[in-house]
Amino acid sequence: MYSGFDDPGRWVLPAVLAEQAARAPDARWIETTTGERTSFGEAHADVERAAGFFASLGVAPGDHVAVMLPSGLDLMRAWLGLGRLGAVAVLLNPELTGAFLRHPLTDCGATLAVVDASLLPAFVEASREVPTIARVLVAGGAPDAGHGHDPRGAHADAPDPAPRGGLATLAWDAWRVAPRHEGPMPRAQDIACVMYTSGTSGPAKGVLMPHAHCFLYGRGAIDSLALTADDVYYIVLPLFHANGLLMQLGATLIAGCAAVVRPRFSASAWLDDIRRHGATLTNCLGALAAFVVGTPPTPHDRDHRLRVVKNGPNLPEHEAVFRERFGVPDVTSGFGMTEVNIPVWGRLGESTPGAAGRVYDRFFEVVIADPETDRPVAPGELGEILVRPKVPFGFMAGYHGRPQQTVEAWRNLWFHTGDAGTMTADGVLTFVDRIKDCIRRRGENLSATEIEAAFATLAGVAEVAAYAVPSDIRGGEDEVMLAVVPAPGASPTPQDVAAHAERSLPRFAWPRYMSLVDALPKTATGKVQRAVLRKRGAAGAWDLERAPREAPREAPSTPR
Repeated sequence: MYSGFDDPGRWVLPAVLAEQAARAPDARWIETTTGERTSFGEAHADVERAAGFFASLGVAPGDHVAVMLPSGLDLMRAWLGLGRLGAVAVLLNPELTGAFLRHPLTDCGATLAVVDASLLPAFVEASREVPTIARVLVAGGAPDAGHGHDPRGAHADAPDPAPRGGLATLAWDAWRVAPRHEGPMPRAQDIACVMYTSGTSGPAKGVLMPHAHCFLYGRGAIDSLALTADDVYYIVLPLFHANGLLMQLGATLIAGCAAVVRPRFSASAWLDDIRRHGATLTNCLGALAAFVVGTPPTPHDRDHRLRVVKNGPNLPEHEAVFRERFGVPDVTSGFGMTEVNIPVWGRLGESTPGAAGRVYDRFFEVVIADPETDRPVAPGELGEILVRPKVPFGFMAGYHGRPQQTVEAWRNLWFHTGDAGTMTADGVLTFVDRIKDCIRRRGENLSATEIEAAFATLAGVAEVAAYAVPSDIRGGEDEVMLAVVPAPGASPTPQDVAAHAERSLPRFAWPRYMSLVDALPKTATGKVQRAVLRKRGAAGAWDLERAPREAPREAPSTPR
């Protein structure tokens, strides 16, 4: 275990890696299901060279660098390399395209990006209107001038020409020959990374995450799941999110145990991977647990070392299958956000199916309050989940470039999660629903306004509202539904909408259902009443995943 485990002033993950490398350089740390492997010693050497490479390109402490890479060792090197330098990694979802990608690139202020070669076309297209982005480090392939870039050599000391009609590109692999960074470690209060989380009244907001905040995710996992150096964490959640990167991979770094990373989740490979790699813990989020429990039973379902599955949410029927069919001793849950860390964890040896768990009260305070008055409600009553930290910098430092929204979220000295929940008299918290108009799909928080903006440009659409309806997969979070008001004389078809979604939105934001309506329900001030739309549900709507080749030409009256 890291020697600074109980010292918040030393909660810096690059420093943890340096200590683990000195203690057990040959010990296995990360292995991917695609064949990558690294020890603590190898990872430390790589991170030091990556930090030196970034420094040779002029990156300084505090600078923002966009990182758009699939889960794997390159993402680890870029993330910790920037952290070692004291710079800030802006971690982007590799599936982002178009306006969904253009917004964080514009907002974060980065001038340099690290991008996988397979993602370069989408990145280039989105960055054309982002004046700050000047250079791209291309990983997983040679820089390609065919994408409208100026090709660059890999030498870190080469003069940096001004881009002509596009972005200057360099080879990310040049980190391998860069000198190691010799500068000081960052401080626990310095910003380590920015993660974008969707709001409900506008575009995604960049969460400023101090090093101590990043460390505390892993510290919480160790405390609640009893990680030791003998554990093996099987990670199927993406590493650009806090769950996969910090709750899981960060926890293995602090504990000095092994991590097995599958870049893309596969229900059919889940048990085989766990058995093959000797995994002892894993996390499921949203519909992933439903996909696992939906796999056909086999005679080998209990042939593994798995001791804990952490589900979010943890539905009672899912917990029963993990315990009874797979023989997993502990099934737990939790509650958290990118902004607030994980202030609620389930406990080993305590079964609370359907609930998130208990407050991690060494480091957090949590209350359930009336969302209008912020006064605590009685045990068992529904209210908004409010959180605040007990340790300095164990929480977000604010929203990047959005001081007003930061202050609004901190009303009355509590962070307002926008989530509804209950808490029993003996302290068990249950997440119930979202108060805000946020859609949770495929592990992503989606802004309804961003989806609506994408469809506002579709010919034949006068108005559109996006909102959540329940998934037909139990525990599968939400599906996106559109209520579309046609322009006069127009009748947009499901095929029109589905094709536009494919062109304009990342896959996880594609709408599932669509209805044509005469008008959207609105307040006296003209605000769309999404709560009214949610009550209508998806009854009678077109299912865009099963849309016929020819859309129905006649539609019922409101809603149509």
